[in-house]
Amino acid sequence: MSALYILIPVAVALVGFAIWLFVWAVDNGQYDDLDSPAHSILFDDEDPQHKAGIAEADKPAAQDEPRA
Repeated sequence: MSALYILIPVAVALVGFAIWLFVWAVDNGQYDDLDSPAHSILFDDEDPQHKAGIAEADKPAAQDEPRA
C-alpha cells in the first residue's frame, strides 16, 4: 500500500512530461508535413526534378492575402 504513495506521483509526473513533450513537438512543427518523407523514398535522390521539389517544399509557405 505504501508503494502507491510513490507510484501515483511518478505516474502523474510521467503523464505530465508526455503531454509537455507532445505540445512541444506540435509547437515546433514536428507534425506539419507527414506525407513528404513517406513519398520521398519512392524517388531517386539524383533526379534533378526531385531535388527541385524538395527545395520548393523546404521554402516557407507564402502568406495568403486576406480575401474580402
